[in-house]
This record gives sequence, C-alpha cells and structure tokens, in this order.
Amino acid sequence: MAEEVIPFAMIMVPFVIALGYDSIVAVTVTYVASQVGNAVSWMNPFSVAVAQGIAGVPVLSGANFRLIMWFVVTALSAAYMMRYAEKIRKKPELSVTYKSDQYFRDKLEQTTEEEREFNLGHKLILLEMLLVLIWIIWGVTTKGYYIPEIASQFFVMGLVAGIIAVIFKLNGMTINDVASSFQSGVADLAGTAVVVGMAKGILLVLGGSDANTPSAFNTILYSIGNLLEGVPTFIAAWGMYIFQSLFNLVVTSNSGQAALTMPIMAPLSDIVGISRQIAVLCYQLGAGFVDAFTPVSASLIGILGVARIDWCKWAKFQIKMQAFFFLIGSIIIFIAVSINFQ
Repeated sequence: MAEEVIPFAMIMVPFVIALGYDSIVAVTVTYVASQVGNAVSWMNPFSVAVAQGIAGVPVLSGANFRLIMWFVVTALSAAYMMRYAEKIRKKPELSVTYKSDQYFRDKLEQTTEEEREFNLGHKLILLEMLLVLIWIIWGVTTKGYYIPEIASQFFVMGLVAGIIAVIFKLNGMTINDVASSFQSGVADLAGTAVVVGMAKGILLVLGGSDANTPSAFNTILYSIGNLLEGVPTFIAAWGMYIFQSLFNLVVTSNSGQAALTMPIMAPLSDIVGISRQIAVLCYQLGAGFVDAFTPVSASLIGILGVARIDWCKWAKFQIKMQAFFFLIGSIIIFIAVSINFQ
C-alpha cells in the first residue's frame, strides 16, 4: 500500500495531533509504517514476487527468514518512533512542524462530535478482505500462485466488496460506481505495466538474458564481475544494497525497479558468489526503506500535502531515520551472507 495510505493519513493527522503528538508522527505511523512493511515483506506480490520471478528464484521462497526479519525490523522501527513521539509529547515545541500543526489544532477546537454508522455491510466487506488475504497466503504458499492468480483474487475481492456496497447502499454506491471504481483502479496500474514492458524491451535491446549469447548485456556483466573479482561477498552484497537504495531515489515503483535492476543484479550475484535470494533481498530493502524519503514519490508528497508538511522539514526528521534503516539493512545483509541465505 502507498497511495492507499493517503485516506488513512487524512484521519490520523488530526487524531494524532489531538493526542499531543505532531503531524510527523502521523505520517510515520501511516505511510512510513507501510513502507517498512514493504521493505521486509515475505509475501508482497509487487516487490518480492516480481523480483524473485525475474531472478529465477521460487516465488515467495525464503519466507521463514523474511518473517523473522519483518518482526525484528517492525519492532525496532516502532521503538524508534515511540521514542521520538514521547519526546514531542513532553515538549511539542521541539517539533519542526509545530507552527504548521497549529492549523489542525485550530480545526480541532472548532470540531463538534458526530456519529457515523458502521453497519453490517461495512463489517461484511472487512470480513471479506480478511478471507481473501488468507486465500492469497494459502494460494502462494501451497499452490504456487503467481501474478495472474493473485490478480484474479484481488479482482474477486473488489467485485464482491462492490456488490455488498450496492446491496447495503454504502455511501450511495451503485452498479455504475462499481464499474467506475474498477476502471480508475486499472488506470492506476497502467503506468507500472508500461514500465515493466519497457524494461523488458531494454533487456532485449541489450541482447537478452541468455548467458551463452554474445551481447552488450553480458559484456556489462562481465566487466562488473571483473571489477568485483576477489571482493569479499559481504562487500559485494552491501554494494548491491547501496546501489538499490540510490536507484530508488529516482525510480520509486517497486515493480519497475525490480524489472529494471534484477535482470542485471541476479546474474551479477552468480558472478560474485552470492545467492540470487540475497540479490532479491538487497533490492527489497533498498527499494522499501528509501520510499519513505525520496521527494519523487507521488504517494509520499501526497501524504505530506495532507499533513501540511514541507518536504524539507520532513527530510530533516527522516534523514536520521533513514540512517537507522540503513544500519538495520546492512546488518540483515551481513547475516544473510553469513548463513548463505537461499
């Protein structure tokens, strides 16, 4: 989730400020939390599954390692956020957004209480989402579901949710609204599809991925491999992680970054002597963490707009958190190389 977090941020910003924190805490517990989950996910079909598919690694393999990684990184990130939040709660003036947050504090003073219904239809949609999530986990872990099957599952979830909304007249939704919502959702994914297609075209222009065929692509790999010859495997893996982190500053689409970088990183990992699973891990961590910082992320800028935070003020806070994430990522890469993560 990225753009989908924006509606949550619209709710959480005034709520968190009412609790005595600042808008930075609100953005962190919504958008940054989603990107931490993205960076250390074991089942994300748009990052892990895509990268593993391109790298020729069994889809969603290595889940045990990633589950432990998710738990540890999530706990450490929460602890980091709680420490900052408590500091702001005790002395709000320390926040770089203290002045801009006055807008929300003024709004809260003018707000009156109102009730919103939460009826059976809403509950059924939430239950259906949970059941589809369980269905997806079962499918990819026991039946080897990949992108076509997962896409079908998401389609079923959206269709059933729309039907429930029409039956229970949620937000006045009609059959036409269901069709329009599906159309706008497809439009959001069109850019990713084009990027992946163009990336495949770049690979073909470079000569394809056949290691036995003379091509520009294989020449590039051979040259990089010679440069890294004799370099300790951890340094080579760490270099991949740094490259993926820097690459994400300009390409924020996870699936697009996987399509652009994994055709090179996967065979390069063979040359330098690390597993392709580690190459996927380097991509995953680099692409996920930096999404919470890069100014070219449309979803991040959108949420900062909702929270009325200038990106420069956000960067002042986030640069320290990025250093924290980079340290954690480097330790994870070191452990993965040490155990020869497969």
